[in-house]
Amino acid sequence: MSPPAKRLVRTLYVYTFLDEFVLLYPVYALLFTDTGLSVAETSSLFVIWSLTGLVLEVPSGAWADAVSRRLLLLVGPVLAATGFALWVIFPSYWVFALGFVLWGTRDALTSGAMEALVYEELDRTGETSRYAHVMGRATSVGVAADAAAIAVAIPVFAVGGYPAVGAASVLACLLTAATALAFREHRSPSPAAEAGDEADERSYGQVLKAGLAEARGNPQVLRGLVLVAVLTAVWGALEEYVPFLGTETGVAEKAIPLVVLLVWVGATAGGLLAGRARRLRARGFGAVLAVAAAALAGGALSGHPAGFVLIAAAFGMFQMADVVADARLQDSITGPSRATVTSVAGLGTSLITLAVYVFYGAAAGHLSHGVVFALLSVPYLLVAVWVATGRRTDGTRSSQLDNRAVR
Repeated sequence: MSPPAKRLVRTLYVYTFLDEFVLLYPVYALLFTDTGLSVAETSSLFVIWSLTGLVLEVPSGAWADAVSRRLLLLVGPVLAATGFALWVIFPSYWVFALGFVLWGTRDALTSGAMEALVYEELDRTGETSRYAHVMGRATSVGVAADAAAIAVAIPVFAVGGYPAVGAASVLACLLTAATALAFREHRSPSPAAEAGDEADERSYGQVLKAGLAEARGNPQVLRGLVLVAVLTAVWGALEEYVPFLGTETGVAEKAIPLVVLLVWVGATAGGLLAGRARRLRARGFGAVLAVAAAALAGGALSGHPAGFVLIAAAFGMFQMADVVADARLQDSITGPSRATVTSVAGLGTSLITLAVYVFYGAAAGHLSHGVVFALLSVPYLLVAVWVATGRRTDGTRSSQLDNRAVR
């Protein structure tokens, strides 16, 4: 790996770790309860959070393409820090709502911008074949930071309560923003810029239009967008319900964190294996998804705590598939609006995630958690068939890039 790529990777890993090392994450639901919020009010906050991301996802991607991806990676954590500070200083429903708007804005600003920046910086050094490996490890770093935040939050909260975990969270966000300054950003010129039309290069409307046109008009990109959205959303939403499944299978309340940790270990391993899975052909990729779906359903329906080993393995395969699908999507994008196109995938992910939450909430009143988990493995079986029987998922441009890297 070239020196510029090594610098990029180091900065990415530090940024990712700090971005996820937020001590408020494990306890903010408790903060809402202690403030007097009902379950319905707390749920409404999650809706506000989700809707903010949905509304801003694609527009912020176009902003990243038109202005600066590094700038958005800096501004996003500052907004989150502001929201977390307000939560702790002025705890109330409307302040929590404002904090979630800021948090949702932060998610929208960084979604798409990070992937676009990393891919194009690797492209500049001719190392895009390493994108899946790099982003897979970055994902694993983020999961490790989540686990570390939980471990550290327990003693910090015991000593200093909400002010202490709030201050630590604000500090982590500000350090994340400072780390963004270490990213180097070399923008690829658009056709308009090459023709000498600088106004078109920086026009927000032109950037947004170009990105949406590529997402809609390029069959390979459209296929990649659908694949990324489905692969990411379903298991990402199911992760929130792992504690409920654990309780149903007889896991002691004190041991639930260990079950969650096991699942995170599986997801971490999947991220680390993404680089090796990069060259899977369509049938191999589909087979991985089918095996993962079977493992998820089997583990959930086992009714035994040992079934979480299968669920952890399934989540690992899903994580691996997520990263590989994102890498292939990035390979298929040819226009200058990379962050905009990637944000369309983020929008699709958010919409499907909301659908999963609604489905789970409705089904859990009539079915066991194990059965609901098994039912939500079906989309992966359908995608597995679609991928295995359809055209290649790696794409011609991806193969050309890999061959160039080998030479």
